[in-house]
Amino acid sequence: MTMQIALQQHAIGRMMGMRSSAAPLRRTIELALEKEREVVVNFTGVEVTQSFVDELLGALILREGPEIMQRLILKGCSEQTRGIIKFVAADRSEQFTLATH
Repeated sequence: MTMQIALQQHAIGRMMGMRSSAAPLRRTIELALEKEREVVVNFTGVEVTQSFVDELLGALILREGPEIMQRLILKGCSEQTRGIIKFVAADRSEQFTLATH
């Protein structure tokens, strides 16, 4: 069974931008990953900032390594959101690699 986390139910309006709002959602993702092989993160109906994505996903990459992204299924991403995720994932993956080698 795959757990699904819908970001829209945690949004006020369409924008999710603050690091502080991403931290509890990241903890929810972490707990779900302890129980499930994959977790669906649904971005449908929300737009995000780089800071939000960095706290939501970048912190996971820094702690667990880039391969953690293989366990996340990202749904409903706009082109802008997809670009932000790719940038954050690449940046944090590089930092993880530098720190561990």
